[in-house]
Amino acid sequence: MGALHAGHLSLMRRARRENRRLAVSVFVNPLQFGPREDFARYPRNDLRDATLSRWEGCDWLFMPTGRGVYPPGFATRIVPGPIGDEWEGAARPGHFTGVLTVVLKLLEIVEPDTIYLGQKDAQQAALVSQMVRDLDLPVRVVVCPTVRERDGLALSSRNVFLSPSERERARGIVRALRAGKEAARAGRREAASIVAAARRTLVREASPDRIDYIGLVDPRSFEPLPRLTSRALLIAAVRIGRTRLIDNMPIAAVRGGR
Repeated sequence: MGALHAGHLSLMRRARRENRRLAVSVFVNPLQFGPREDFARYPRNDLRDATLSRWEGCDWLFMPTGRGVYPPGFATRIVPGPIGDEWEGAARPGHFTGVLTVVLKLLEIVEPDTIYLGQKDAQQAALVSQMVRDLDLPVRVVVCPTVRERDGLALSSRNVFLSPSERERARGIVRALRAGKEAARAGRREAASIVAAARRTLVREASPDRIDYIGLVDPRSFEPLPRLTSRALLIAAVRIGRTRLIDNMPIAAVRGGR
């Protein structure tokens, strides 16, 4: 979606290493924003994005206009399955319909062999992966690790909206996820206990203006887990000031947990 940062560049570098040609799409997709969301203020810097893409060895930069992607009369939508009804889907109705519609269009236009996505948007990556499987699309999906600041804050184009004091508070999000992970490492298995540990840290460290959700989910189906038995994702969406931030952390069960 543009306003490229080190997280995006890491995707380009991996794609560059693993393929003969690299295509980059930059498009702030209006279809995935709700009527009261931040489409108008979403950060944009096309010249900088083009320069960074060139530096990373981009062969083809696809930077279409809204009218080019959605011409007059455009009416088709890709409706996500059950994965899209929970968490981000519940907090942002229609969001994933917009995401999948534009991703399918971009895949059809660019025709890549492989698409590289970031783990920070884990639910989005799971939905794109399911769409590729369900519609037999000839593309491989690779999900790359979240890139973080030195203090752990996940890189996001929206981080530029944080004031210095909000930026300090935002560090509490990853600390909360780590607290949940530490609870699991200590042997806790009940999701309620793991989530409670994360929530306590989040409230104390981030003083969030709103918590949309914190949950322990299956990493593929995004169904809430009552108990940690193997691998899971601890996910969170938090508003700090006017800025809404999401993050997640993989968690694995330990033997002998309780």
